[in-house]
Amino acid sequence: MDTPASAKGSVTHEWSPPLPEADGFEHTMVETPGLRTHVASIGEGDPVVMLHCFPGHWWQWRDIAPAIAAQGFRVICPDLRGSGWTEAADPRFGPDSQRDDVIAVLDALGIPRAHFVCHDMGAISGMQISYLQPERVRTIVQLAVPPGFMEFTPKVMPAFEHMPKLLMHRPGTSLRYLFSPRYMTHPMSEQVIEANLRPHQRPEVEQAVRALYRGLVIPVSFRLMAGVYRRMRLRPPTLVVFGREDGPFAEPTARHICRNHAAHADRFELAFVDGAAHFITDDAPEDVIRLVLDWFAREGGAT
Repeated sequence: MDTPASAKGSVTHEWSPPLPEADGFEHTMVETPGLRTHVASIGEGDPVVMLHCFPGHWWQWRDIAPAIAAQGFRVICPDLRGSGWTEAADPRFGPDSQRDDVIAVLDALGIPRAHFVCHDMGAISGMQISYLQPERVRTIVQLAVPPGFMEFTPKVMPAFEHMPKLLMHRPGTSLRYLFSPRYMTHPMSEQVIEANLRPHQRPEVEQAVRALYRGLVIPVSFRLMAGVYRRMRLRPPTLVVFGREDGPFAEPTARHICRNHAAHADRFELAFVDGAAHFITDDAPEDVIRLVLDWFAREGGAT
């Protein structure tokens, strides 16, 4: 039975700040202790939670969410703490901050269990929920980020090269370098880059960059390298998808670091997309949609 929203938080349907354009989405603020989470949602049916990258927000899913919703799903795209139009009373981050925030939002919305689609930073929270609260995860599709049980190899180190600069980020410093050709096969237009970075005009979001990386991303990265998640069992059906042009996770490397998946996961598959790199949701949205819907159909089971 769904939990009434009033039992865990509240949902406000009033919305006024200007947002990037995307048709069909409803925008709400979900109030939980210490946080006002902006949530964009679309569709009706079984819930799907989409967790965005850094730097990004709900708008990352502008093409993918409507296509998933059209197949009978309710797609929920929250702006994670420190991103988008979410407002946090406490600017500090811990390794589990965003995971706890996502669970609080789901409780407030009365959603006990959902499919998850996660990219980049959002995959951190999706992965943590899958390991620590697997009963909340019906299936998960993880984009451009290896599973928690990955076997570390120096070949993946280039995937972490951007982190020192973000650890020293100064408010007002451009983050446009994160949208360079190194991370995508199809250049983003100026309009798309501007829409992704628009929330960084807010001082709260700009000041959160260093705190996010120091308090959450780096500690979780150390957990991965130390094998913390390899000592746990991954229960939800998990699909990990990489673009074939994503250098640190080229297919031979990705298959190597996941080769012992049967020892660590109940149900796990890898998939690779032609003509895509790290920003796979922009490089190949139709392939992502196809893979997501196929995984839901094959592994979703009963609600």
